[in-house]
Amino acid sequence: MGRQGEWCKMMMTSTMKKIFILLICVETAFIAYLLIKHPINNVAKTSIPPVERPLLKYTYKNLRSYKAVSSDIQIDKEIRAGKGFVSYLFFFKTDDGRKVSGLLNIPDKPGTFPIMVLIRGFVDPAVYTTGTGSQRVGEYFASNGFITVAPDFLGYGQSDKPVKDAFEDRFQTYTTVINLLASLKNMNMALADKGIGNITVDATRIGMWAHSNGGQIALSVAEITGFTYPLVVWAPVSKPFPYSILYYTDEFDDGGKALRKVLAQFEQNYNVEDYSPANYFDWIKAPIQLHQGISDEEVPVAWSDALNKTLTEKGVSVDYYTYPGENHNFQNGSWQTAVERSLDFIKKNIK
Repeated sequence: MGRQGEWCKMMMTSTMKKIFILLICVETAFIAYLLIKHPINNVAKTSIPPVERPLLKYTYKNLRSYKAVSSDIQIDKEIRAGKGFVSYLFFFKTDDGRKVSGLLNIPDKPGTFPIMVLIRGFVDPAVYTTGTGSQRVGEYFASNGFITVAPDFLGYGQSDKPVKDAFEDRFQTYTTVINLLASLKNMNMALADKGIGNITVDATRIGMWAHSNGGQIALSVAEITGFTYPLVVWAPVSKPFPYSILYYTDEFDDGGKALRKVLAQFEQNYNVEDYSPANYFDWIKAPIQLHQGISDEEVPVAWSDALNKTLTEKGVSVDYYTYPGENHNFQNGSWQTAVERSLDFIKKNIK
């Protein structure tokens, strides 16, 4: 190739470079124009809607700011009269006005009595009746000078239906108990309205008893509210959430498939650590009496051993009793000993 050819080749290369640079400039200017007319942040805001997290209000830290609602208490029909007590159906309301039924036991003699809140464990709604899981303990305490109230919870007994979200339904058991505690001051009016004027409640003297999953609810309420009245728990579910529910999936008809699906969706939007009572045991101010059967088939004794150790290390006062050969419901001969110890503990520590 001669010099002229080389020159032509050089000129063509130079021209192509200029055209290429011009094209880049034009494209850059066009992109800049688009960004001015449609900023990226505005595009993101309109094309990717924010994720709604309505269950954030049920984290333990947020529940500490929960404002309890005191509702009227309605005493309904008499259910049973036994030795030393009379049982009634009663109602109160949640913070959103839904009705919750429960079992009320009162002594059969006149006087002013302290009050016990009883929280049962899990019962299949298909077989549940008001008082299931707490009735026997309630009758014992009532015949020994206590008024007792045991909420059925939403979806049980004659209560209104629960919310559709399974996890919100679970978390609302805490707020239901908190609202019941706030409503106890209205019990005397309810007794008077029922014509039971010779019995009154001292709503400043409160104790709490709970069993199994009810123990988990009671421990959670103790954390959230920081209450200082005595708490008795029998075989409480105390492992971290969500293991505390996954542990029981082998009892489900589908092996827990549906629950795991719902839990996976929950974990996409929420930090499960914020919903685990095991992370907030240091908030507990109440003295606790803990009972555990060695042969418990539902709550392993190792759970209560660990709970006792953890609470003690965190400065919580704990009296711990174990019962050799005893099952989850204390049906192998230890029930009377456990309930007598529970009564003595409440009497000793109630203010």
